[in-house]
Amino acid sequence: MSDAFTTRVLNVASGSSERVVDLTRDCEAFLREAAAGRDGLLNVFVPHATAGIAIIETGAGSDDDLLAALHALLPADDRWQHRHGSPGHGRDHVLPALVPPHATLPVVDGRLELGTWQSVCLVDTNKDNAHRQVRLSFLG
Repeated sequence: MSDAFTTRVLNVASGSSERVVDLTRDCEAFLREAAAGRDGLLNVFVPHATAGIAIIETGAGSDDDLLAALHALLPADDRWQHRHGSPGHGRDHVLPALVPPHATLPVVDGRLELGTWQSVCLVDTNKDNAHRQVRLSFLG
């Protein structure tokens, strides 16, 4: 196994609307090369001040529920001191305190150990930044 496969950067087009982007397949594809049947940890990190990583069920409405809950906790209005960007953008800078910019997950025999309904997701409420990078790192 080459050290070149221990880290990979994903370029994610999150678009101009609030989104929860499922990265699970990308994580699994990375581990097929990087883990090569070994046990270890997968670290998923988004190096942006206005996005986070969540482990959540997708496809059954939970991703929309998460965005709705974030709207309730962090309204997009003028209450925020951080005021550049689109209206309410200050809340996007508070998001990583609630949805952290990282997750560390177990890998057993080269496979991501998630629960039945769990997915690895990028949470992006920043409408001003349509492109994100996500760093995947495997530690065996």
